[in-house]
Amino acid sequence: MRLTFLTICTCALPTLASAADVGQEAIDGCIDRLRVVGGPDGQGGTVLSTEFSEANSLVMLQDRGETIWRCLVSNDGQVAELSVAQAADDGGGAMAGSSGTGAPSTERVQFASGTSGAELTGSLLPQESRRYILGARDGQFLYFRLAANGPGMTYVIYNPDGSVLLDETGAAQEYRGQLWQSGDHVIEVYNTSNGAQSYNVIFGIE
Repeated sequence: MRLTFLTICTCALPTLASAADVGQEAIDGCIDRLRVVGGPDGQGGTVLSTEFSEANSLVMLQDRGETIWRCLVSNDGQVAELSVAQAADDGGGAMAGSSGTGAPSTERVQFASGTSGAELTGSLLPQESRRYILGARDGQFLYFRLAANGPGMTYVIYNPDGSVLLDETGAAQEYRGQLWQSGDHVIEVYNTSNGAQSYNVIFGIE
């Protein structure tokens, strides 16, 4: 079945799973998320396969840069996770993506019931980055802090339309500001140092 998502189309799906099993809304959600976090290559590509389960359905996508993405959709139709399953080779031995080390991993930030904030831990190899997806509304205030365990950690905040809300900023400077778009905001954390780094990220929405 051919799907018409602007420049995203689909190839034949395996017989054990169909788009109807997973649901068109789930597929659309994965495509929309890829457009947000996948950069220029994420604006087009192919739906490779879908697999339905009672817990999390799986949608496999290939962007037009030939990076393969793994998208998990929860049973309520929300995209729970989008991550790179196989980064594309640029032909010179390096993998396509941020700083030439492969497309960044992606994690959705979810607040516990009754709370308006969350704290996560992570680690990055040299020149790697990770993108955090946080849903928020126009007029709300976003708080973000990057607590790095070493030098060379920076971050950039993107609006839902892909424009830059905050240019690359060092970990020593936290962010607090009012949002002017509704939807998924992206905070990308970078390790610009020559060594592996661990860190904490703190998010708040008011």
